[in-house]
Amino acid sequence: MANTPQAKKRARQNEKNRKHNASLRSMARTYMKKVSAQIDAGNYEGAQAAFKTAQPIVDSMVNKGIFPKNKVARYKSRTNSKIKALQSA
Repeated sequence: MANTPQAKKRARQNEKNRKHNASLRSMARTYMKKVSAQIDAGNYEGAQAAFKTAQPIVDSMVNKGIFPKNKVARYKSRTNSKIKALQSA
């Protein structure tokens, strides 16, 4: 339990930041799910458009510290491979 005024303020700030970060993380995951839904449906054009929209959003989450850099790089690489496989199929 925070006793000093400084600790109380930090507790308030931490809770506010936690809620904000949760909102950003949820938004990014929603965009990721939209891409995977298009891939599952076999829609190449839709998947490509959704990925083009999601890519800068997940990149900005790296800069904000929401996701690790390697996680986003791995997600983009795997998703791009799946989209290219749709095109050839």
